[in-house]
Amino acid sequence: MSNQQRGFRADYAAFEPLDTRWADNDIYGHVNNVAYYALFDTAVNRFLIGAGVLDIHHGETIGLVVETGCKYYQPLAFPDRLEAGLRVARLGNSSVRYEVAIFREGQEDAAAEGHFVHVYVNRETRRPAPLPDDFREALTPLLKDE
Repeated sequence: MSNQQRGFRADYAAFEPLDTRWADNDIYGHVNNVAYYALFDTAVNRFLIGAGVLDIHHGETIGLVVETGCKYYQPLAFPDRLEAGLRVARLGNSSVRYEVAIFREGQEDAAAEGHFVHVYVNRETRRPAPLPDDFREALTPLLKDE
């Protein structure tokens, strides 16, 4: 685990509840590193669906992950209850850099922090598409203060 300075709840604009799953634990008794990426993706997409801007089945615009990273500060394990803090570091023409922190429920400092970049594309052509206005409206309140 890292001794790097980690973020706190106050650093994030929105929160999504998450739970660890039995299958998330690895042989070492903690949530395996790859599971954090699924938590990040789940939190962001749950937020977008909840905001009414992402239609995963029929929407014209979809997001593809082109970059990702994570810093781990303390182990988590099943059956921990979690909360994902969300913020937007960059809102581009067709891309968004999301920053996500995973918190054990009720804990003030992050157990892990990561990021990923979605490039939004047309579902059919898979070519970059301008971020729709409703996406921008939903994401603007999550913009990180500089």
